[in-house]
Amino acid sequence: MIALAPCRGVARRRPVFPRAAGVGKRRPCLRLVSLALVFTAPSAAEPVVLAGRAMGTTWTVKFFQPSPPLNPATLQARIAARLEQLEQTFSTYRPSSELSRFNAAGSTGWIAVTPDLARVALDSRRLSGRTEGAFDATVAPLVALWGFGPQRRLGPPPAPAEIAAARARVDWRRLEARLDPPALRKSSPEVAADFSSMAKGFAADAVGELLRTLGATEHYAAVGGDIRTGGAHRWRAGLEHPADDRAAPITVVGLAGHAVSTSGDARNFFLHEGRRYGHLIDPRTGAPADGALAAVSVVAATCAASSSIATALGVLGAEAGFAWAVRERIAALFVVREGAGFALRPTPEFAQFAWPGGN
Repeated sequence: MIALAPCRGVARRRPVFPRAAGVGKRRPCLRLVSLALVFTAPSAAEPVVLAGRAMGTTWTVKFFQPSPPLNPATLQARIAARLEQLEQTFSTYRPSSELSRFNAAGSTGWIAVTPDLARVALDSRRLSGRTEGAFDATVAPLVALWGFGPQRRLGPPPAPAEIAAARARVDWRRLEARLDPPALRKSSPEVAADFSSMAKGFAADAVGELLRTLGATEHYAAVGGDIRTGGAHRWRAGLEHPADDRAAPITVVGLAGHAVSTSGDARNFFLHEGRRYGHLIDPRTGAPADGALAAVSVVAATCAASSSIATALGVLGAEAGFAWAVRERIAALFVVREGAGFALRPTPEFAQFAWPGGN
């Protein structure tokens, strides 16, 4: 056991998990001495806090003890086991993961998968349709080509011919999913999926669901920058400043039974001849999304939704993304580059989550 000093939750930009080399390190939400079991006996009015590492990032859980109380050591182990299970399902860095094996398969028939993978694939496909392909889980060949996958790219950006060849393998309509029985099918063997934009949000949901089933209905679960809350207690979550993760949060939201995720290009990028190339790949062009949008945060009912919608809005950009979010009644905060600073542009639905005073 180790001591800790609690602090506000901070929704950070998500690294591709595990974090690729060259991406700036994140400070964990809790000032941890180590990432072993984190527990000090709190009073009845204080939440229990647990933390650890999984999926290439840190995770944090806070909850108010139910009656009878949960054993923190047992719960720590169960959370770690559930996150390890999900990493073995979704990782693009592990050749043995379920997703890696599906991507490597040459079959175009239905392939049985776990319910978790089928659910995320189906939800990803639905969001692709809603965004007309701005969100596309089959973007994996382009992610790899630009060096934002397991292998970092050395040298200049890919040539137009390379981009065109990778784009020919990308189309969300070529990946089908079903839940009963859970299975995936690709229309051509070269199709490969990357669910990183939804998987960590899905993981935060899964941890929240575990807490709920064990009786800890009032909880906060964060996997990296993806945060899911449960119950009536309103938890504060600070949205990280896009220019400096050591600065005060750019704003603070209050969450009670909702989730928040942030997507942006401030941490995972490379420079070539003075130009910045971010990790958000636009599957429609084959190149990193470009424009004035520095970051976008989304509040939704689930973290899988907030995580994936934030990515979609990041690809759509400041103007088209904002228009889509307003039309779809999404609670989102757009952080737009404006000269040497940033302008905050919230959708109408975002106001209900603003913490009084913004800090």
